[in-house]
Amino acid sequence: MPKVVYKHTPAPLWLVAFSILLPTSFSCLATSATNVAIPHISGYFGSTIDEANWIITSYMIANACLILMSGWLENLLGRKRFLKIFIGIFTLGSLICAIAPNLNLMVLGRLIQGIGGGPMTPLSQAILLAAFPPDKRGIAMSLYGIAVMVFAILGPTFGGFIVDNADWQWIYLVNIPVGILSISMVHANIEELKTRKEIKKTDYLGMISLVLWLLSMQIVLDKGQQYNWFDCAWISWLSGFSVCMFVFFIIRELESSAPLINLRLFKDKNFLIGTILSASVNMIVFSSIVLVPQFLQNMMGYTAMLSGYALAPRIISCVFMMIVINPLMKLFDNRVLIAIGFFFLGISILFFMNLNLSVSFIYIAIPQVLMGVGVIMTFIPISSLVLGTLPKTELTNGASLHNLCKSAMTAVIASVASTLVARHSQMHQVYLVDNLSNFNLIFQQKFASLVHTFMANASSSFATIKTNSYMYKSLLTQSRLMAYVDVFEIFAFIAFLLIPLAFLFKTDTSQKQA
Repeated sequence: MPKVVYKHTPAPLWLVAFSILLPTSFSCLATSATNVAIPHISGYFGSTIDEANWIITSYMIANACLILMSGWLENLLGRKRFLKIFIGIFTLGSLICAIAPNLNLMVLGRLIQGIGGGPMTPLSQAILLAAFPPDKRGIAMSLYGIAVMVFAILGPTFGGFIVDNADWQWIYLVNIPVGILSISMVHANIEELKTRKEIKKTDYLGMISLVLWLLSMQIVLDKGQQYNWFDCAWISWLSGFSVCMFVFFIIRELESSAPLINLRLFKDKNFLIGTILSASVNMIVFSSIVLVPQFLQNMMGYTAMLSGYALAPRIISCVFMMIVINPLMKLFDNRVLIAIGFFFLGISILFFMNLNLSVSFIYIAIPQVLMGVGVIMTFIPISSLVLGTLPKTELTNGASLHNLCKSAMTAVIASVASTLVARHSQMHQVYLVDNLSNFNLIFQQKFASLVHTFMANASSSFATIKTNSYMYKSLLTQSRLMAYVDVFEIFAFIAFLLIPLAFLFKTDTSQKQA
């Protein structure tokens, strides 16, 4: 009797994509949804905002470390086991965050969540590029863009809705059923690696230097503004230590016979240019995710949910562009699409250069639509080209290194953007205070008018004190408003400056991965 051989039938491409992108999308959602909930979480635990910011810091540190280790861990554990373990870790971290009785356990939960969520982004990009044929890479990267960019942009809207209408714990509780479903789908639909490199030795020294670099850098970025940056001795020492660890890590990885990550991938022109441009897109997009809600909540009096809704129109334009971007990539040179995308990003930021305290909700929403168009027109073609000239054996390593650079830029820009606003606000105060002078006739008239108004319900001395307070508060408000305009102007300039860089790409990427 002949022996019956059962052959494994590969899962359909759409099922492979859904299986890997489901956990990826929720790991990206967890990153940005937490940001708007920090004041609520801080109040719940009775901590300061600075203490509660460790909830964000711990996740970003763990996330960045695991992103760079993704290729090594996938090769060590095998793709399927690796995915199931780390989705389980992400789910466990979400559960700890939801039930945490104090801030310390909450930070631990976010650290565990970051460990589990870190590998999802690079690994999903590598799996999609390997699974989809070259002529369908545009579709693959459109799906990847939905999971990574659209869900990251959706985060503030989702988080704002949750904290204004339910308990903040639901931000993390929704990840638990998603994690369980994802593990079962990965087990059923994701194929194991056909070939795995033999690991002769592990670069533990590279791992330690990586963790120390990212940990020290993130602490400096997180606490720098609070302690006035390099005026503080321990910030200066920690910054020097971070730079030393970074240099040591680079030298170690270049000289090691078995490096944790192959930094020589930057010799590939597409990989280098694509990484620079992708990190820049992250910088522009996430600076707006940080600054726009800050402006709306602190200066316009918006609630968390309403500030999230102000960012929501970019989601609509993102989804629309996801539908049309693949046909556009077939019709036009991808370099042209990337250049047009950066133009849209620049135009969207230019809208914020006319901010004032009377702007309408519609005025805030219009540039969000333009930004959504620009995000997809840059992100999807870049994602398709950046790894296109790398051999398949280096896809996961390349995706890990690529996403580490983007994560590092996101961490840096979250701190730098807020610092720029604070410093420019101080600078404008110095110049504007000259107008509050008795030699300024307009100021004298305004001051006298306010004193007269306040004297209707108070004595002349009290009215004078109240007028001084009112004028000083107006000075601070105008200074901060002008600072926001300055910072948006900087990012608009960067977007326009990057347009020529798009034409340095090589567009024929099918040869090496065939």
